[in-house]
Amino acid sequence: MAQIQFSRGVSEPVVPEVRLTRAKSGNSGTATFRFESPTILDAESTDDITGMYLVDEEGEIVTREVKGKFINGKPTSVEAILIMNSQDEWDRFMRFMERYAQENGLGFSKA
Repeated sequence: MAQIQFSRGVSEPVVPEVRLTRAKSGNSGTATFRFESPTILDAESTDDITGMYLVDEEGEIVTREVKGKFINGKPTSVEAILIMNSQDEWDRFMRFMERYAQENGLGFSKA
């Protein structure tokens, strides 16, 4: 089962908007995840955001580049950036996203 976590072991049910960029050479790329009103920001949540963990049957992909957005002092969204520095990292990420998309009804469209 493919899932996204901000705190190890705690799945985030909110499905993000994901934007991908890739170098023309194909050797590097970035994925920007934007979560609107994720449950990790709920007042009842006592879990700390320790990173973003993309977990599936192959293992996990981790990024520590996670930022919160606040409006009038209240948390509203979370943005995480995953940087991929090789073709292997890109391929691994795409395998995760295929699984995650299937399980969450996501589609892909080119900009």
